[in-house]
Amino acid sequence: MDLKERVISAARIVCGAGEEEMPVLEALCGAAADRWLSRLRSGVAPADCEEALICAAAFTAAADLAAGQGGVTAFSAGALSVKAGTNTGELRRAAERLMEPFVTPGDIFLQGVRT
Repeated sequence: MDLKERVISAARIVCGAGEEEMPVLEALCGAAADRWLSRLRSGVAPADCEEALICAAAFTAAADLAAGQGGVTAFSAGALSVKAGTNTGELRRAAERLMEPFVTPGDIFLQGVRT
């Protein structure tokens, strides 16, 4: 199984994608893997961080799929409050933590910062 196939397999498990979502998930997995590969530090080969790369790309693709699905993720009615869905920020942070030793710093991602 090549790298992209392993990323797709892992991402499908992470996000529970159904057959109808697979074409989009496959494209997102390829893009996520390419993005992580482009950020590898000089002297770091994909084989040096293969397991972390597969997980990080799968988390990134799963977060992108969840973000693209949109819809209502939370609502409140009186004292009742319901929140559903995947926390895409947590998946992205986990991917960054996994790849931190192997990549150049990427975009700065700030969430919940108030001035």
